[in-house]
Formats: sequence, C-alpha cells, structure tokens
Amino acid sequence: RLGILVVRHLKRLERVILGYLEVCDGPEEEARLGILETLQCTIEHAWPRMPCRLPVLLKALLKMIWDVHADRGSTPEPVKATLFQGATECLILLDRCSEGQVKVLLEGVYSSCEENHVRECIRKVQENT
Repeated sequence: RLGILVVRHLKRLERVILGYLEVCDGPEEEARLGILETLQCTIEHAWPRMPCRLPVLLKALLKMIWDVHADRGSTPEPVKATLFQGATECLILLDRCSEGQVKVLLEGVYSSCEENHVRECIRKVQENT
C-alpha cells in the first residue's frame, strides 16, 4: 500500500521480514508465505535501496530454503513447493535490482550444495535473465 514510501520504514520492515523468515509457523506456513509476498512487494517498490540490503536478505532467504528443505515435520509438500517458489522469486527480484550480484554470489553455493530442492531454486535464479 505504501509504494515507494516504504523506503521510510525499510530498517524496521527488514527486521520484521527476517524474523518471520526464521520461524516455522506450522504446517500451512501462512506467516512465511505472507512475508515472502511482502518481501516481493518491498523489493519491487524500493528496488534502488535493495543492493545495500542484499547480503542480509540473501542469507535469510537461503537459510529459509535450507530450513524448509530440512524440515521433516508436518509441512505438506505443496506448501514447501510454494515456499521454494516464493523464495526463488525474491532471489530473482534481488538479482535484477542488484545487476546480477545474486547470480555471482550463488555460484559457489550451487557447486557445493548437493540437495536437489536447494539446487533447483538456485538454478532457476541463475537461468533467469
């Protein structure tokens, strides 16, 4: 709703986004799905300010992807797939606004990671132009 005015609140909003990405909130993962959507909108509206936040957001998104992959709990596979998709879309948006920095940073992660779900997310980011 704020549009570009979200820039005024980026510092606080970033803390909220990071907090929600860290915590599993049950089988339906409604909070994480909602915060991924919020992050996408934030990146779209405040894209000039995103490159300086890239290290923190990239780390949080990769950690969330790994946590979702490693979760052997009650989260259904369709919900996990939606979380992977949302995180991948955020990574793609971050890559676009940082002029390809995300792809460069993910090269090392892709070559050292053996988990298919994580590699698939990274591959989609690297293939996106």
